Amino acid sequence: MQKEQPVLVEVKNLRKFFPVRRGTFGFTKKFVRAVDDLSFTVFRGETLGLVGESGSGKTTTGRLLLRGYAPTAGEILYHLPDVGTMNITTLPKKELWEFRKHAQMIFQDPYSSLNPRMTVRDIIAEPLVATKSAKGEEVSQRVIETAKRCQLSIEHLRRYPHAFSGGQRQRIGIARALVLRPSFIVCDEPVSALDVSIQAQILNLLKDLQAEFGLTYLFIAHDLSVVEHICNRVGVMYLGNLVELAATQELFQHPLHPYTEALMSSIPEADPKVKMRPIKLSGEIPSPIDPPSGCAFHPRCQYAQALCAESRPEWREISPNHFVACHFAESLQLKGFIG
Repeated sequence: MQKEQPVLVEVKNLRKFFPVRRGTFGFTKKFVRAVDDLSFTVFRGETLGLVGESGSGKTTTGRLLLRGYAPTAGEILYHLPDVGTMNITTLPKKELWEFRKHAQMIFQDPYSSLNPRMTVRDIIAEPLVATKSAKGEEVSQRVIETAKRCQLSIEHLRRYPHAFSGGQRQRIGIARALVLRPSFIVCDEPVSALDVSIQAQILNLLKDLQAEFGLTYLFIAHDLSVVEHICNRVGVMYLGNLVELAATQELFQHPLHPYTEALMSSIPEADPKVKMRPIKLSGEIPSPIDPPSGCAFHPRCQYAQALCAESRPEWREISPNHFVACHFAESLQLKGFIG
């Protein structure tokens, strides 16, 4: 992606700390630093992927961008066409409802994210009713139109979620997010609970909807093969912050951070004759309650030096639109994935 592209979402020094209650009187002793000083932009019309291990802060970031969580610090700016710039971190409740017309979410689990007591028609219509975006017959028309666009039939609208497969339920979830015609959608691992054949159908549907409606996606995933297929740029998260950000093919072929290299080494090769040689990281991701000093990845990094434990690496642009936080990014010869 080029810098000249218009920015839709701008995240500045975003933090989210969850208090840990301890002691008889519930005093706050420590905090879970789920997102710690995160900054990035999302360009209008692109799909930006976020990848990383469980616990890296991907889902928390997605919820923060929709004000599902109130941030501890930082700014989230939306530059919306015909609306202007909105800083959603400071929006009062009434204006926040207005903002939700422009940004929605597709959830990971298509089974638990749908109300079993509501018909499909009512599930899809709920955002319209809640935000007072449509009334009466207009609601029904928007629901039918959106359902058809998500490859659901009119007969489906009278049924309840238990009557559908996982793939069909996810289409219902997509229709619910799409019915308001938002500019921005957070996709929180939308295909991880689905069979591989169904995953391809859902991904193709998301791409078609993006082309038709000019949607912008933040695509959270752990499956790098899926990310390579759908994303224009990819950000790699580790312990609440970005360690690398670049165009998809650039990141996959020329990783600059050791953690990115380790992730790439775990992607299965298409050739069955090629043996996988994943890089085995020592230990597990550190606790976000007490993160390591310096570079958060240094206790698990095979290239770590004394400086890595002493100083936090600067977030910098190594090559055009390729950012990384590593002291030795220029000198390391890391292996990427050539699919």
